[in-house]
Amino acid sequence: MAVAEGFSVRPLLPQRGRLPLLVEASDADTDLLAVFDELKELVDEHLLRDGGLLFRGFRLDGAERFREFAASFGHPLLNYEFGSTPRTNVTQGVYTSTEYPAHQSIPLHNEQAYSRDWPMKIWFYSMIAARSGGETPIADSREVYRRIPVAIRERFVSKGLMYVRNFGNGLDVAWEDVFNTDDQAEVEAYCQAHGIICEWKDDGELRTRQTCQAVAQHPVTGDMVWFNQAHLFHISNLQPEVRESLLDIVDEEDLPRNVYYGDGSPIEDEVLSQIRAVLDECTISFPWQEGDVLMLDNMLSAHARSPFEGPRKVIVAMAEGHSQDAL
Repeated sequence: MAVAEGFSVRPLLPQRGRLPLLVEASDADTDLLAVFDELKELVDEHLLRDGGLLFRGFRLDGAERFREFAASFGHPLLNYEFGSTPRTNVTQGVYTSTEYPAHQSIPLHNEQAYSRDWPMKIWFYSMIAARSGGETPIADSREVYRRIPVAIRERFVSKGLMYVRNFGNGLDVAWEDVFNTDDQAEVEAYCQAHGIICEWKDDGELRTRQTCQAVAQHPVTGDMVWFNQAHLFHISNLQPEVRESLLDIVDEEDLPRNVYYGDGSPIEDEVLSQIRAVLDECTISFPWQEGDVLMLDNMLSAHARSPFEGPRKVIVAMAEGHSQDAL
């Protein structure tokens, strides 16, 4: 165990490797921001190698101080543009984690890997830890890439992925919330700038299509990572009864979200089952403690959410926007 002034540093789960690296305060009165310079040195040394750091036992009094901590790393915090799940803005650049019902799990994913633009850094702050469950499992996206069967990986890389989204209609997030505007012209301008095909349907709702990467290369480390949300967007991610009910209500092209190969052909359920099995093998899970702050490199590390009981409040900040088209 390495010891620095006021805190210790060690892998949280050494049997699973170095993700996440635990940085633990020696004194519960140590304010997270008061030792920011020392912590930033640790982040600069370890984030790109280990993928994530967990700051535990420090004092951090509320969302505004969390915002200040995340912003102190030198990049403006990002708005949640072209989001795929319901969230609430807490303070500028800080949002609630996905507001799905407590009994639902959210599979491993890299934030906004369903698009061609994403944050490089993401922070989670556990303000209220659930009575049981509610973990934010993580995984090394480099390891996922290595473990995906080569034939599947090559097929995904050669074909790419096409995400199809239908907004609103009481089935998914309204387009006005996703694009933070009720001006259709602004939506069209955003889509044109980001390589998204948009279509206004007869009922006034919006359908988008975007062809995106299946894997990506980290712009700093050069590491290849599995970087998509095919397993999450695909209709096979839904429980069979939910899947059947939805298809009773709408045609496949009007599903709230779905994903195809980049040429529009269907992705086989069995392929997605194999991908989910790899993600399960790579999952690293640990219980939140109140006051924990988890910082991840969003390309090197994926994250998820486990079902929970009792109140839970985890808030999120993102920074350092990156575009696949800039690679």
